[in-house]
Amino acid sequence: MASERQARLADRIRVLIAERLEKGLRDPRLGFVTITDVRVTGDLQHASVFYTVLGSEQERNDSAAALTAATGMLRSEVGRQLQVRLTPTLEFIPDGIPENAGHIEDLLREARERDESVAGLAASAHYAGEADPYVKPREDEDDED
Repeated sequence: MASERQARLADRIRVLIAERLEKGLRDPRLGFVTITDVRVTGDLQHASVFYTVLGSEQERNDSAAALTAATGMLRSEVGRQLQVRLTPTLEFIPDGIPENAGHIEDLLREARERDESVAGLAASAHYAGEADPYVKPREDEDDED
């Protein structure tokens, strides 16, 4: 469980990097990058920055190379803005959210189609035996007298 200080530092790093990327880097390889999450280790020495890139596989690879090349500059800017004793190292990790979301959508669509086919079969189904197959107690006519 992350401490409050870790969470505050991670959130601040996320904002600072996102603002810097919004201003733009002088790297034409950088595409439309969104910072999705930042996780800081317990000793506050390392930050894992998760990001997504809108576009093709080639644009993702180019953006990853641009972020790797700009890691030092981004770290120095984060250090200047944070004003902490030790600036955490930055590691950029592509986030798998879009791929996972697409896979989940496919699974949900498949489940919906199967549910519809089962509902169609159930609507036209009928009992194999009697309509009410459960044994009921006999009613004695002699007990009524």
